[in-house]
Amino acid sequence: MAAFAAASGDELRKLAKASGLALDATPLRGPETGLVTVRGRIGGGGAPFNTGEATVTRATVQLPSGQVGHAYSLGRDREKVRLAATLDAVWCTPETRAAVEQKIVAPLVRMQAERDAKRHAETAATKVDFFTMVRGED
Repeated sequence: MAAFAAASGDELRKLAKASGLALDATPLRGPETGLVTVRGRIGGGGAPFNTGEATVTRATVQLPSGQVGHAYSLGRDREKVRLAATLDAVWCTPETRAAVEQKIVAPLVRMQAERDAKRHAETAATKVDFFTMVRGED
């Protein structure tokens, strides 16, 4: 689910189409978009506080075999969330789990790791090291 939620809609659609898996599903709920409260922590004690709200889309689908899948994702891409819920249901089916892992989850994890490495390299290039020189008088 984390790999599906973190992927872009285009990446998910492209991999699902190329996978050759049967992705027919009946919607049970949604996809529907709403708001969730985002909480943070502040201060030495880590007291929680509400920082604002985020848009989240969720969906629940059922495969013809009866398997149910769920998905949540930040944003408003309803088709992405419907597809993620369908892939979750297909992943939960023992006969197709390995195919979903190999054809969809592994490439998504690899793409996300590459994006994270690129972002880390870009951030590291702007890093400033501060140091203090000690005077010999103390």
